[in-house]
Amino acid sequence: MTKARRPRLTPLHLAGWLFADMLLVLALVAMGDQGDPVKAAEADKSSRASASPSATPSPGPKPSPTPSGPRAVERTAVELSVDGDASDTDRIVQQLRDRTGQYQGRTAAFVLTFGRNPEVGGGVEYARRINGLLVKARPEMFGGATTRDFFVQGSSGGRADIEIYFYTY
Repeated sequence: MTKARRPRLTPLHLAGWLFADMLLVLALVAMGDQGDPVKAAEADKSSRASASPSATPSPGPKPSPTPSGPRAVERTAVELSVDGDASDTDRIVQQLRDRTGQYQGRTAAFVLTFGRNPEVGGGVEYARRINGLLVKARPEMFGGATTRDFFVQGSSGGRADIEIYFYTY
């Protein structure tokens, strides 16, 4: 009588568990990135209680409240585009300064740049060059930002669509 052979555990059997564990880690990271809802509700409640109606208008704008809790990333992106030859860095830097001027004082968390080109390699390379010029255009805004280079098929090169996700404060 021969012994029945037990099937061996192969790495393929572990792939499902690995995927589930990675999904769990991503969910925990996403939940950990959120602000504290209890603290936010308390702050909102205390600001409503301290606000009392007055007969005279206030003399000027109220100072902005001091941020509390962890800094988060805004969910909506600021979208802009630049165009020009990749070798004309001065023109592109000036366009970046002009189009981001209204956001001075804010800090970018991450930037997605989509280079338009008929070829994948050309679009990604153009996006990479634009992302390399962000810090030159506004070092205080893009200094610590994470950038990603993407490709969008276009009829001609020399244009990039940029999505900037800013920190909440």
